[in-house]
Amino acid sequence: MIDFGIITVSDTRTEVTDKSGQYIQTAMTEAGNNFVKKYIVKDDAQQITDAYNQLLTTSCKLILVNGGTGIARRDVTIDTLEPKFIKVIPGFGEYFRRISVDDIGLKALVSGAAAGITDSDQICYLLPGSTNACKTALEQIILPDLEHLIKEITK
Repeated sequence: MIDFGIITVSDTRTEVTDKSGQYIQTAMTEAGNNFVKKYIVKDDAQQITDAYNQLLTTSCKLILVNGGTGIARRDVTIDTLEPKFIKVIPGFGEYFRRISVDDIGLKALVSGAAAGITDSDQICYLLPGSTNACKTALEQIILPDLEHLIKEITK
């Protein structure tokens, strides 16, 4: 069982309308993991940073961020959080875009999906805000390899 936290980045979503955050929480707990905390923040670097910093101080070994990874000016998740990683996992974003092209076509290439290791030895995934994208990432990449990655970080 792995402790995890969620950050939803959106200017419009609420606890009621946050379908991606709800999906992530349900899928992760159904896979036997332990939900710790969720934040819903605006597409704002300071709010994103504050939520991220809060999760760094918890028992979470996994932080799942959804939203704000596109190419619009308001999409600041990647620019805000990726520089905070002590190590980047480039293969995640590359593979996510590759399998997403099969699903949604070339528009997947603008996704800024990324992953890295925090300075608190947590894995942090930066996912697009669409529920379908979160489902693709969780089912095809994150859950199948999660225990292996946790072991690699902590050895």
